[in-house]
Amino acid sequence: MTKVLIADKMSARAADQFKQAGIQAVVDTGLDPAALKAAVADVDGIVVRSASKITEEILEAAPKLRVVGRAGIGVDNVDVAAATARGVVVMNTPFGNTITTAEHAVAMMLALARQIPQANASTHAGKWEKSKFMGVEVTGKTLGLVGCGNIGSIVADRARGLKMRVLAYDPFLSPARASDLGVQRVNLDVLLEKSDFVSLHAPETEQTRHMINAETLAKMKPGARLINCARGGLVVEADLKAALESGHLAGAAVDVFESEPARENILFGLDNVIATPHLGASTEEAQENVAIQIARQMADFLNTGAVVNALNMPSLTAEEAPRLKPYMTLAEQLGSFAGQITLHGVRGVSIDYSGQVAALNTRPLTAIILQALLKPLLESVNMVNAPVIAQERNIEVSEHKRDRADDYLTLIRLNVMTEKRERTIAGTLIGGDKPRIVEVEGIAVEASLGHHILFVRNCDEPGFIGELGQALGNAGINIGTFHLGRAKKGGDAIAFVEVDQDIPESVMDQIRGIRHVLQAQVLRF
Repeated sequence: MTKVLIADKMSARAADQFKQAGIQAVVDTGLDPAALKAAVADVDGIVVRSASKITEEILEAAPKLRVVGRAGIGVDNVDVAAATARGVVVMNTPFGNTITTAEHAVAMMLALARQIPQANASTHAGKWEKSKFMGVEVTGKTLGLVGCGNIGSIVADRARGLKMRVLAYDPFLSPARASDLGVQRVNLDVLLEKSDFVSLHAPETEQTRHMINAETLAKMKPGARLINCARGGLVVEADLKAALESGHLAGAAVDVFESEPARENILFGLDNVIATPHLGASTEEAQENVAIQIARQMADFLNTGAVVNALNMPSLTAEEAPRLKPYMTLAEQLGSFAGQITLHGVRGVSIDYSGQVAALNTRPLTAIILQALLKPLLESVNMVNAPVIAQERNIEVSEHKRDRADDYLTLIRLNVMTEKRERTIAGTLIGGDKPRIVEVEGIAVEASLGHHILFVRNCDEPGFIGELGQALGNAGINIGTFHLGRAKKGGDAIAFVEVDQDIPESVMDQIRGIRHVLQAQVLRF
C-alpha cells in the first residue's frame, strides 16, 4: 500500500484526504533527524511544514520516496537540489494562504497608520494617552506594492476598496494585468518616491535580497511607512533601524525577519515598529487549506501521476493526465528509440510538436523524451531529474510548436544532435491513442513498437528481406510484424521487425553480415 509520513503538525484533514485516496498516512511529528531517517525508510511521500528538515541525508534514507510536500509556500527546509538529483518531486501550496497573508499585510498597514498596538499597550497599562497616538488616514494615500503576484494583487484589491491609489513595481506585471487590477506600473525609484506606504510582496532571490537598504530607504518619501510580510532577507535590518531612528520613516510593520525564530532583533523595542512572529499564514482557514491542498496534490501524483505546484518538474493536472497518456507513451518510445541507436555523445535535442499535440501541455512530454533518451546511459534518470542532467551535461534542449502537421493530425518530431551526426525520428497517434513511428531520418515508415524490435538500416537491394527472414527462421525466432521504408529505389532503407523473443548476439552477428546491412540493433521497449 502506498504510504506517506506526515512529519509536522497540521490539520487532521490532511490524513483524512490521504485515507480517502486509498493511501496510508502515518502521523509522526517532532522527530529528531535520527528518528526521521528511520521513519522514512519505507515511505512514498513525506509531508512537512517548516519544522522538519528534509536534507540530502534524509533523502538518501528513503529509497522508495517519490514526493515531498510542503504545506505552505517556502521550501527552505527542503533540499530541492538533492531531491531533484534523486528524482523526487518537491511540491508546495503557493495559493492556500494567499488571502490570509494579504489580509495580514493590510491589517499591519492599518495598525501602523493608527498605532494600534502601542495604543493598546498604553491603555492596558492604565494610561489614557489619547493625544500621544495621533494617526493618519489611509483613504487618499498612495500604497506602493513591491511585487504584484498572487498576494500583492489581493492587497491591491483590498487597498482600492479603502480608496487608496496603488502603484506596483513588478517586472512580470503586464500592462493588461495592471489595468485589470486598477494599479499603475512604475519603476522602483518612482514607487519609493511617491508612496505613503510601501508593502513588500516579492520572493527572496539573488536579485531581491537586501533590495531595501540604505540607498533605497533614502529614496522613500519622508514620513512613509514600510510593511514586510514577505521575506526577512529583502530588508537590511540595520539600515531600516537607522531610517526609523532618524525619523526619515514614520514606522515599519514587520512580520518576517532575516533570522527566525527571532528571539532577538535590532528592531525590537523601537516605538515605531510593529512586530509579529511570522503570522502571515496563521489563520485556521489557511492552515486547513494548505493541509488539504498538499494532501490532494500528493495523492493525485501518487495515484495518477498528476503534478501540481511542483518546484522541480513541469505541472500536469489530473485533467491533463488522461489526455496526455497516449502522447506520453509515444514520447517515451521516441526518446527510447533515439537513445538506443545513438552511439556518440549527445550535444543537442530539438523537439517539434505539430498539430493537435501543440495545443497541449508539452513540458511533461519533453521531460519524458529526455528521460528515455538518457536512460541507456543513466539508470537513475527520470522525469524529475532528466532536464537537470541534460543541463549538467551541456545538452541544449529546445521545443518548437506548430498548429498544423503536414500529413498528420498530430506529430512529434525528435531531432538528436550528436558529436558525429544528427538523427531524426517522428511519431504520431493512430485512432487517437495508438503510437506509431512514421519517420526515421527522413524515411517514411509506419511501425508500432513491441517489446523486442530488430532495427535494421540497409541499402535497398533485392534479396535482403529473404536473407533476414532466413537468419531469424534458422534461429527459431518468430516474426510478429515487419515494417519497411525507403528513401528511394536503390537508396537507404530501414526495417522494423517485431520478434517474439530476444535475439542472441550470435544471430545479430549473422544479420550484420548480410550484404547491404549498414546497421542492425535490437531495441527493447
